Amino acid sequence: MSFDAAVHAKAIRLDTLALQMTGAAGSGHPTTATSLGHITTVLMYHAMRWVPEEPALNTADRLVLSEGHAVPIVYAAFIDLGAMVGNPGEYRPADMSDIDGFRATDSPLDGHPNPREGFAFFDAATGSLGQGLSVAAGLGAAARGDGIDQRIFCIVGDGESREGQVWEAVDSIVEMDLRNVLPIFNCNGYGQAGAVSSQQSPDRIAAKLQAAGMTVLTIDGHNPTAIRDAVEQFTNGADGPIAIVANTVKGWGIPSMQGGGWHGKPATGEKLEAACQELAATGVALTTSLAGSELAIYPPTTAQRTVIQASDYPSFREAMAAIDQTTVLQVGRLATRKAFGIALRIMGKCDNSIWAVDADVRNSTFLDGFADDPATKDRFVDCKIGEQNMISVAAGISAAGKNVFTASFGKFLTRGYDQIEMAMNSGANMKIVGSHCGISLAADGPSQMALPDVAWFRSLGSTRDHNGNPGCYVLQPADAWAAYGLTTAMGDYEGMCYMRVFRPEVEFLYDENTVFDLGGMEVLTEGRDLLIVSAGYMLHECNKSLDALDKMGIDASLLDLYSLPFDEDRLLDLANANGGNVLVVEDNYGGGLFSAVAEACCKAGDAFTIEPMHVTRIPKSSLNEASVLEQCGMHHEAITARAASMLGIAAHVH
Repeated sequence: MSFDAAVHAKAIRLDTLALQMTGAAGSGHPTTATSLGHITTVLMYHAMRWVPEEPALNTADRLVLSEGHAVPIVYAAFIDLGAMVGNPGEYRPADMSDIDGFRATDSPLDGHPNPREGFAFFDAATGSLGQGLSVAAGLGAAARGDGIDQRIFCIVGDGESREGQVWEAVDSIVEMDLRNVLPIFNCNGYGQAGAVSSQQSPDRIAAKLQAAGMTVLTIDGHNPTAIRDAVEQFTNGADGPIAIVANTVKGWGIPSMQGGGWHGKPATGEKLEAACQELAATGVALTTSLAGSELAIYPPTTAQRTVIQASDYPSFREAMAAIDQTTVLQVGRLATRKAFGIALRIMGKCDNSIWAVDADVRNSTFLDGFADDPATKDRFVDCKIGEQNMISVAAGISAAGKNVFTASFGKFLTRGYDQIEMAMNSGANMKIVGSHCGISLAADGPSQMALPDVAWFRSLGSTRDHNGNPGCYVLQPADAWAAYGLTTAMGDYEGMCYMRVFRPEVEFLYDENTVFDLGGMEVLTEGRDLLIVSAGYMLHECNKSLDALDKMGIDASLLDLYSLPFDEDRLLDLANANGGNVLVVEDNYGGGLFSAVAEACCKAGDAFTIEPMHVTRIPKSSLNEASVLEQCGMHHEAITARAASMLGIAAHVH
């Protein structure tokens, strides 16, 4: 049969399987899936160079389904091809039995794309709309960095394109001139509740893409030749980034399921049987051509990704000597954000798996050293002011097998919480660094301060990732030695971490004799009356209160709880050694360090007295750290007073 007839026949086959699997599950999105039957067929049976027997091959062409709810159409192709599903090492060919398992707990065919649940063909969990094109950009950047001829296709919904992150990604693709990434906009005219806005019409989407600097090909998304020709214009090489805008029909081939009101509503029983008959009838008129070309899947590039990973990173002292800053060690003061930047630059010079992603603040996060060093600059991506895009780009780079660090102001990361959680779901090997955290930022005020970040990231750490580790470690180094040590510890770890650093220069509390581990803690002072628990900048303020407490006859312990989660048994031993009295001090809103400590004590069932000191008002700008601490009741004298009151001793606060 002709190419057109072959594609039509295969699309009918895939559409029917999508109808059947959503009908069996009683949930899913069959009409969105059928709008993509022809595009999926041309991509997976003709244009993409991939290996159905090895779907995770990281040099094969990749497909990112940003419009994640359409995933039954891709599952249908796997069932039709007998492509491998399951986790690596436990692959099996997909077959018709997977129709009835769609969305079940023990099925690799999850409700939305998820590579860590047995479908390694995908690189990232999608379905929270607007994120896939950023992931595709990250994959494209990594492929170019590795020098491999890999092509990344990304399907984006028209309603989804209302999300601002889509256009952040478009800007990045054009700015970086990523000619190996092809966005395909599926314009079927309907969202969930009804028709899409006129702002998301095919013409308007095409105009926006053109204004951004892309060459736009507008096609009939059910015309096999038009799809093939547009995709080949991309694969044959172009003068710049290309995008396809495809006009499609939601519920194509099934007149009874077209129009509004069918989003997320599968046909079951007699309606399913009737829908399949309608599809078959549609196919009869489209597949009667004369014999001709057949569909074929082509193998991927034979190029290999090369990764050189360091077996051991230089020490902080060695790193400072390498960049001619040993005098800083003699002075004994350095901001934790600067120590992070130094660490990543040195690590990147000896480990080419490390990439860095930033959002126009590299001179504040101190990633500028990484960005400017000839040995690492090709592994630096600046996403400009677009933090959501930044996180998802980093997730794409991670999916390409990289160890990716991404940094911004901790406050700005809050707008990327959804993207961070989706990256965790994807199993991303991502290290997130929030700078300018807490109230010590002072003069810039609360619009620049990260304050709810510890609580939110700690919630991710309360679950387990797909490797059985905490979903996310939360790290708060108190000085430069700790910041350097924890950055290298993150580099040695595969999984997600969030490290919180701050702006002020602070004195060293540690030296080369201290080893910092994920999940660790450090006792600075041992006492017997009261355990003060803190981390980050506030550890210095707590340290100032120890002399005053000592003069009052209070023998306090000071614990640097720099990692969440932590060894709860060790913490409980320290609390019991201090009479069960625990004061937790943190420069953020509640739900963070205190909540973690209180939960551990509560689970133990022992008698403890635990009190929190955290930011309980919306701060305003202050001229220096001391004044903002006083403003928020977090000054060392206030810590002294609270500690004394816990033991029934009155203290005078200036």
